[in-house]
Amino acid sequence: MKINNKKKFVYFVLSVILVFLILCSVAGYFFIRYQFTIPLKTQAAEQIFVIEKGRGVKEIAADLEEAELIRSSTVFEYYVWYKRWTARLQAGEYYLSPSSSVAQIAQKIVKGEIMPRGIKVTIPEGFALKRIDERLFQAGLIKQGELIKFNSSSNLEGYLFPDTYIFNKDMSLEDITNKMLDNFDNKLSEELRAEIERQDKTIAQIIIMASIIEKEVAAYQDLRMVSGVFWGRLDINYPLESCATIAYILGIDKWRYSIVDTKVDSPYNTYQNKGLPPGPISNPGLLAIKAAIYPIETDYKFFLSKPDGETVFSRTFEEHLENRAKYLD
Repeated sequence: MKINNKKKFVYFVLSVILVFLILCSVAGYFFIRYQFTIPLKTQAAEQIFVIEKGRGVKEIAADLEEAELIRSSTVFEYYVWYKRWTARLQAGEYYLSPSSSVAQIAQKIVKGEIMPRGIKVTIPEGFALKRIDERLFQAGLIKQGELIKFNSSSNLEGYLFPDTYIFNKDMSLEDITNKMLDNFDNKLSEELRAEIERQDKTIAQIIIMASIIEKEVAAYQDLRMVSGVFWGRLDINYPLESCATIAYILGIDKWRYSIVDTKVDSPYNTYQNKGLPPGPISNPGLLAIKAAIYPIETDYKFFLSKPDGETVFSRTFEEHLENRAKYLD
């Protein structure tokens, strides 16, 4: 009788182990399936990903993870090994998106679905719509002035994200702008959007501010400092007095603007009008956008740029006048 009980116990233990192993197998299957088939993001713009000749699976996987196209380089390596594709990954330039799964990205690289040879166009940070129009026209993608005309009903200024793009020659202007707008949406992460909302500001306010400071200074620390100065002026209802807005109105870049220039009649004139202008004056890059969101709080109220590019800040108007006389006159 004791032997039978012992056998029953052994059978019970084996049954439990078997069920456990089956459950682990099922869980493992769904976990691996999740890693292979569920993309990193649900919606994201495509980006250029280059595989140089001679790059191995491990290096390609690491590059994909670093570019934030996949969750894990290890998963990519395992998938390629499982499919026996280790020797079939092809070098070239690809359009890849984190909204594609590991399986889809691997298949694309194995098939050598490199991006079509198109026209490379670089839009620098701070380009206004008129200059983007010129750049696209020079590349043979649009008629001169076509973007300006298209913008009259679209309000694109500020939201065409500066970057290097590959456009197909047969792309419509709407396709071109949508590609740039998608890039903007992708770059303005959920974290940045949440911080804007936390500050009780709007995306439009941030982009307007970013578009101004983008044209005032270059270094990120200076961008944040100038952002702090300008937000501080808004808090005390003091005019921004940004020369960048005068340049936008006149369509002329000068080292210094005259008193007459600063009296030009325009809602964008931040010498004559308090508050933010009605819209962006350029298309800011990510650093300027971040600086507008994360200003450095300061008691400085004025600043100027020396001929060598260094930014000099001052707390009072008198100190500002002294700095102007010292560095600019």
